[in-house]
Amino acid sequence: MRFRLTPRDTSFFDLLADSAAHLVTGANLLAELLGADKQGRKALNKELAHVEHLADESTHSIMRRLNQTFVTPFDRDDIYNLASALDDCMDYMEEAGDLIVLYKLDELPARVSDQIQVLQRSAELTADAMPRLRSMSDLAEYWVEVNRLENQADKIHRKLLAQMFDEISDPIYLMKLKEVVERLEDAADAFEKVANTVETIALKES
Repeated sequence: MRFRLTPRDTSFFDLLADSAAHLVTGANLLAELLGADKQGRKALNKELAHVEHLADESTHSIMRRLNQTFVTPFDRDDIYNLASALDDCMDYMEEAGDLIVLYKLDELPARVSDQIQVLQRSAELTADAMPRLRSMSDLAEYWVEVNRLENQADKIHRKLLAQMFDEISDPIYLMKLKEVVERLEDAADAFEKVANTVETIALKES
């Protein structure tokens, strides 16, 4: 670990932890939305949009702090990239939930639930990892597991697309469903980007 002669602004750790905590809430709301009826989905979608707004505020707080801070706890660009990647996770999940409601998709294939379960687990791991950035300890298992989950998400995604093209004859419904499925895959990719950024930071700081 490098020694520093100037004090660091450690509020970034709390801000990143807050941002990651919103991801857990968002992923769980998305799972609830999937299993709800139409009215329930609308209500849960409003909650999901609110959480996305809170996540945006967390991201803006990090960016403002970056502009106000001379000495950051680790590389300034890495903080920016990490905050942006966390924000992307929430944006993609919120977009998927919104599309389910806007497109009035009644029944979705079971593998869509499998996609969301991967996101829930990725969110939990990410929220658990952020506080450990203070000490840069015990983080390797986090990024290895998130990378494994992203590989799992890729397999689910491929099987789901094959199932959709094989079983769905309505082209409009197929296009709508595919857009939802792609946003969920984007969210899994975004969680992996967060993990990769954390790995980069840990390697630089070791």
